[in-house]
Amino acid sequence: MATSDDKIVIKGVTKDGRKFRPSDWAQRLATAVGTPGTDRRIRYHPKVKVAAIDGINCVIVDKSLESSEPMLYSFLTEFAASNNLDIENN
Repeated sequence: MATSDDKIVIKGVTKDGRKFRPSDWAQRLATAVGTPGTDRRIRYHPKVKVAAIDGINCVIVDKSLESSEPMLYSFLTEFAASNNLDIENN
């Protein structure tokens, strides 16, 4: 992820200010789009990161995913929209 202008941040807070549950939602979402490694451990997609920003669990998505893997990008953004999560365009 090159610059902050090249990503979106899906925050674990709903648009009405409530904390999104379960608390490990970001890890679950990143795991859902990951792939198993040879050691049987899940590897997150290289353009999808999990982070805590100001104490809020977030998923950071590289915007280039929209052109390289549009279905995956759509899955992530539709998850956020259907759960009324705050999305920041950085």
